[in-house]
Amino acid sequence: MFKNLFKKSQEQIIYAPLNGDIIPLEEVPDPVFNQKMMGEGIAIIPSDGKLVSPVNGKVVQIPDTKHAIGLIADDGTEILIHVGLETVALNGEGFNVKVATDDAVKAGDALMDIDLAYIQEHASSTVTPIIITNNQDGSKKLSFTDETKSTAQETVLITVTS
Repeated sequence: MFKNLFKKSQEQIIYAPLNGDIIPLEEVPDPVFNQKMMGEGIAIIPSDGKLVSPVNGKVVQIPDTKHAIGLIADDGTEILIHVGLETVALNGEGFNVKVATDDAVKAGDALMDIDLAYIQEHASSTVTPIIITNNQDGSKKLSFTDETKSTAQETVLITVTS
C-alpha cells in the first residue's frame, strides 16, 4: 500500500530530433495530429534533413514507407516521429533510414536522412509531429518547451515525468 508513496518520480527528457521551427501540435494542419488522436506532442518544421534520436532507447517500428519511426525510451515512453504530412503516399521516396527495428539508439544517433526538397514538392507539408503514444491514461506528466527554434540533440522539447 505504501510502496508507491515513496516511489521516486522518474524524468525522461526528449530532445529535438531535428533543427527547425517548433510549433504546438494544435497548429499541425492535419486533424489526426492537431486533435491529438495519436497522443500528445509537439511538432517541428525542419530546416534540414538530418533526423536524430531524441532519447536513449530502442527502435520499435519503421513502416515500409519509411515516413515515420517509432521509438521506446529507456523509461518506457513510446515516441512516434512522423516525418511530414501525407508522406505515406511517397512509398519511401525521399527517406534514407539509418537504423533498423530493434536497434539500440542513444540521443543524437542518426535515424534518417530526409530529402526535404523532395518532401516539399511531393507531400502536403514537411511539418514533423513528435508524439507520445502511450499516455492515454494520463499517468505521465508532459511538459512542453516554450522555445520556438530547435537544435537537434540540444533543445529539450518534452519532459516526461512518471
